[in-house]
Amino acid sequence: MAGLWYALRSKPRKEDIVWRQVTQSGYETFYPRIRVNPVNPRSRKVQPYFPGYLFVLADLDQVGVSTFQWMPHTLGLVSFGGEPAYVPENLIIALRKRVEEIAAAGGELFDGLQPGDPVLINSGPFSGYEAIFDARLPGSERVRVLLEFLGNQRRLTVELNASQIAKKRT
Repeated sequence: MAGLWYALRSKPRKEDIVWRQVTQSGYETFYPRIRVNPVNPRSRKVQPYFPGYLFVLADLDQVGVSTFQWMPHTLGLVSFGGEPAYVPENLIIALRKRVEEIAAAGGELFDGLQPGDPVLINSGPFSGYEAIFDARLPGSERVRVLLEFLGNQRRLTVELNASQIAKKRT
């Protein structure tokens, strides 16, 4: 299908429904989602990278703008001056790559964390302590960090739930 990429707005928290509708209608879509570790354990573990938006490949000369404007749970295509704004193909490629990088890192929680990075422990018995990120433990939501005691003379290795740490802002 020849066409351009467009950003389609959805009503709040209706992205999954809109994605299914658009896909079932035969359009190619890009709906970037990332794994997160929410504070509330009942919250979704996978969330949209752009809440309220997904991307659709369409030839608007053939299907018309109203196809997406009146689709249930949508707010139409992102437009400027009444004209739908297309998204360049190279931006879609870059977004796909970025979402894959985040997924390969283990989700948003681990995004950008490298061994040696300073982290802050935000819950549990070590809450408030600074530590050094050592490793993500394979096959789990756990990490290994190094706590420094006695003026950097002694390091204690601690395994924590990944949700207990946050990258320290410098």
